[in-house]
Order: sequence, then structure tokens, then C-alpha cells
Amino acid sequence: MMVRLSRVLQRSAAFTALLYNRDWTSKFNTVLFKYSSTKAVPQLPRMDYQDAVCTLNTLQTNAGALEQVRRERGHPLIQLQAMKAFLERAGLKVEDLDHLNIIHVTGTKGKGSTCAFTEKILRGYGFRTGFYSSPHLVQVRERIRIDGQPIGKELFAKYFWEVYSRLEQTKDAHGGSMPAYFRFLTILAFHVFLQEKVDVAVVEVGIGGTYDCTNIIRRPWVCGVSSLGIDHTQLLGDTIEKIAWQKGGIFKPGVPAFTVHQPEGALAVLRDRASEIGCPLQLCPELNQYQDESQPLTLGLAGQHQRFNATLALQLCHSWLQRRCLPGHSPTTSPASSPTTDASGVPQAAGFQPSAAMQKGLAETEWPGRTQTLKHGPLTYFLDGAHTTRSMLACVRWFNEVATQHEANAGGHVIRVLLFNATGERDSASMLKLLVPCHFDFAVFCPNITEAIAACNADQQNFNVSVENMLTRCLDNQRSWRLHNGQGAEPGAQLLIEEGFPLVVDNCNDTLVFPCIFSALQWISQGRDPVLAQPDKRVMPVTPSVQAKAAPMRQAPAIHVLVTGSLHLVGGVLKHLDPSSSA
Repeated sequence: MMVRLSRVLQRSAAFTALLYNRDWTSKFNTVLFKYSSTKAVPQLPRMDYQDAVCTLNTLQTNAGALEQVRRERGHPLIQLQAMKAFLERAGLKVEDLDHLNIIHVTGTKGKGSTCAFTEKILRGYGFRTGFYSSPHLVQVRERIRIDGQPIGKELFAKYFWEVYSRLEQTKDAHGGSMPAYFRFLTILAFHVFLQEKVDVAVVEVGIGGTYDCTNIIRRPWVCGVSSLGIDHTQLLGDTIEKIAWQKGGIFKPGVPAFTVHQPEGALAVLRDRASEIGCPLQLCPELNQYQDESQPLTLGLAGQHQRFNATLALQLCHSWLQRRCLPGHSPTTSPASSPTTDASGVPQAAGFQPSAAMQKGLAETEWPGRTQTLKHGPLTYFLDGAHTTRSMLACVRWFNEVATQHEANAGGHVIRVLLFNATGERDSASMLKLLVPCHFDFAVFCPNITEAIAACNADQQNFNVSVENMLTRCLDNQRSWRLHNGQGAEPGAQLLIEEGFPLVVDNCNDTLVFPCIFSALQWISQGRDPVLAQPDKRVMPVTPSVQAKAAPMRQAPAIHVLVTGSLHLVGGVLKHLDPSSSA
């Protein structure tokens, strides 16, 4: 059921005043956003993929339920017992997960990339791999992969209805309870991996570790902790030490664990957690410590920060392969050094000479939306879902390095455009401050709404935040950008779209706010991107003043667009730039 933006704004006079200090509601009725309400209309499933995704979306957690989850996180037994109960209602037992030979990975940034490296390496050995990650970029089935590929739509629907039907049939006996969105997908992933008989399941933690629903895993083969930083503070705590305690909750007695270099306080907490649990924790060596006289290791993922993820992946694979064969008799590698212990008290894992399969896996790893570059004619898109200050620092270093290389061959002045959005409790002002030295010619802001049309893409629906909140956040981001650039408070906004809703907020020469991702991309590309220049795509007309702003984009030899701040934003952009991703 679609909801008109007019209805949202009519219920919020304060937000209307915030936007333009005028009553635009009479002009809003012509616009229908690609966004769904939180109330789903009950329908009998037709058992196909789209119906499965729409039904899955009814499990998304609204704001009230999210608050309940936060309260429950003080009672970890309640969390894990609830997950265990849902698992059993779906026809699975916790003991069944022991057969998946799981590699369990947590962290603040880089855990997805670490998992991608790990999965690619083990697949190169001929093992049948399962890979569970979050969030998805374009389609929800990306979260559950077999042999590196998202499971097909028919397979997703088949397994979805198997699990959903079992839970639906038993809910009356359990007070009508159904698992929330992420819990359900976690159960579904385990079901898929067991049915598909994978040799190894690489499982990325959702949020935290201790109370995360993936932590129902009893006996992983090895655990990993990628780089830690400040994120999800309402759930995990507001210091790096509190967050480290949560992440260390995935450690299990006797199960080897590895981590990368961390802030001193965070590493001390991980060390103490491992000691309390009885988990042998080791610190990964620098990536150059794996190299001998041969050429340096090549990584398929760009950015210096990926070196931390690569060394963690090497240790995870090495440990897993040793157990898969005979302890201490892995045929894949030869030791290059012995373990040592530094001042942190955490032993450093031994370096080794990576096998040819490991080197090939690292070099060929792909992980969309993370330090990804796409060239479409004169436009080059730099996509990175950085959404914390630490990951944004890494993004800025990567962008400046790669974009400078591209600009050296451009043959003239290159226009730099920032396309940004941030969600949730993230400190967008701090992230935007880090982006200022990139010297963007334009900063464009939009919510994570793919298109301002009535058609519905169930894969990218989000019921956890209102359109009102999303647009308010965009205006706040624009304000922060102006302040960081010394432009002060913005003047009053103007009506920029003729004969309708003011879809573009024009507050200064170099910043604009658009209502959706597609309209922002259309303005940035100015018809010069062959993928976006589709005659069947309708775009709301803009006023001459907004069109005039785009003159540099029509004349520049090249346009470089950095898309960052949110993986959901990156996913929405990829949906338009790579049509095959939503096929």
C-alpha cells in the first residue's frame, strides 16, 4: 500500500514549516513516492519471488518494536532463547548448525569485505560455499549466496515459503509471534545452507556480536573480528571499549579467533573477553609479512584499508583449512614465521607463504558497493558505503588516490560531485567534514528512495523510517555541508519544480536536495550517461535556474561522482547504473 507524501506532510505542520515556511500541501497530491507504508494488506501468497519479498517486508521492525529490542538487549538469554525457539519452530535445531563448519565474523568496518575474501579463497579450493551477509544492495537474495552467487529467485521463494509456512502455522501457539526481518533471514540462510549441503558457511554478524541473532551458533570452526570503531551506539555502547565487549561475544571456548590491529582499549577488551571465555585469540600480522621474495599480494578490492581485511581472511582460511585436513598438516601453506606476543598481551599469528589458491582468491575478490568504480561514458562513479567516521576516512583516502589517477588523463577540468545520504544515528556532520578536502564542485543530497514514481520495488522497501524523517535528514545534511564550507545559514528555499511539489531545494550555488536517487542521478548526468538516458524514464521537470546550474556538467570532459554515506544509497544507485543487478 503506497503512501503519498502529501499525507505525511499534512500530519506534520512543523515539517512543512521546516521545508519552506509555506503551505505546499495542495501541490503535493500529484507526486507519489516509491515508498510503502508500515501496514501491509493481508494477501494469500502466490508462492513467487515478489510475493515472498513483500511478505518478508511485513516482518520489518517498526520504531516501537525497535525500542523493545533495545530493552531486551539487556537480557541476552531472552534474545538467544527467542532465536532458538524460532529456529526450532522452523524445523531446525541449534545442533544442526554445527554441520555447517561456520566461519563467524564481526567488526565495525570491513567484516563484509573480510567475508568476501574468505569465501572467494575457499571456493577456489573447490569447496561449496555459503555466505550470509547484510545489508543487501539491490535485491534481498544477495544476502544468501551459494558459491559466490546470490541464490536464484525461484530457490529463494522455495526456501522462503518452507520456513515462513512453518512459522506461520505455529504462531498461534506462541502468542502470535513471528521473527523480525533479520532474525527470519538468518534462519532462512541456515535452512538454505543445510539444504544445499555447503562445505563451509561464512556468516557475517548483523550488529554487535553478543546479542546478535547469528550468535546462536554454538561451534564455529573459527571466528574473526575486523576493525572496530564507533557505530550503533544506542545498541552497543558509546565507547570503543563497550563496543569491543559486544563484538567479543562471538568468541567460543576452544575455538580459534583472529583480529586485526585495534585501538589499545578495544584490543585489551578483546583479549580479556577471549581469556574469560577460553578462546585462543591471535593478532593478524601485517599483509607484507606474508610475502617472501615473490611479488606482493594483489587485492581485488581497492583501498589501503583492505589490507587489514585481507590478512584477517588469510588467517581465517588457514585455520579452517587446517581443521578441514589434519591439525598442523595443512597442505596449502608453509610457515614463514613463528607466533610472537607484543605489549598488548595478544599473541601474533604466524605469517606464512600464501598458496597459489589464496593469492588468486585475494586478487579476484569482488564486493559491490565497497570501493567500487564504474565508468559510463564521461561519468565515473566511485561507490563506497562508508557510514562511520573511520570508514569515511578510508573512503576519502581511496577516492583521492583513484580519482586523481583518472583526472590525470581527463584532458581538462573534471567536475567532482558528491552524492550523499546517511541514516539512523550516524554522525553525518562528522562524515561530511571529512569530505570537505575532496573539493567537490557540487554536493547533492537525497533520501534512500530509488524513484519518485508509483511502481514498487519490494527489495528496497524500508518500513523503519518515514519519508518525513528521510527528507528532514537530507536538509540537515545540506545545512551541515554549508557550515563546513563556511557558507553559514542558508537563505529561504525556493520553489524549483514547475507546476508541482518543490522536488529540488535550491539553497546555494553548489548544493541541491533531490527527492529520490534517480532524479539526483539524472541531474548529475545531464543525459551523458548512456545507461541513465532512457526515454521511458519520467523525471519531474526542474526550473530554469536549476537547469542552469548543471551547465558545467554538460561541458566538462569528465564528471567524477562519489556516492557514499550509506550502503542503502549505494544500492539504490547501483540499481540504476547496473540494470542487471535487479534482473
